[in-house]
Amino acid sequence: MDEHLSIGELAKKSGVKVVTIRYYEQIGLLAAPERTEGNYRTYNREHANRLSFIRRCRDLGFPLDQVRDLLRLSSEDAPSCEEVCGLAARHLQSIEDKIADLERLAAELRRMSASCSGSLPMSDCRIIEALAQDVHS
Repeated sequence: MDEHLSIGELAKKSGVKVVTIRYYEQIGLLAAPERTEGNYRTYNREHANRLSFIRRCRDLGFPLDQVRDLLRLSSEDAPSCEEVCGLAARHLQSIEDKIADLERLAAELRRMSASCSGSLPMSDCRIIEALAQDVHS
């Protein structure tokens, strides 16, 4: 990667939108870059590496507060990676909870779809009827 990149070049190479790069700078995830005499941002390899790390975390579904923690932990000289493992375990549990919710949703949608022939008038649609039911009653 080139030593000095414009924000557009960094966005293109990283697959992260310019507006997102600016946002990451604004919230302190990405250090503000040096500016040229014309006041254009210039990014270096360190910015690109950090942005790549952030993007990978985001691709894996880590929320920004956890990305911030991972960035902090990755730059510390801690005696162990226990805190990182704990953070990853909590994120895994969150993902597994979401998967379980999606599996319940899929089962419910399959059940509703099986009860609908598609030939009834809208007023008798079993899916609409099932969706309109009060879950708490």
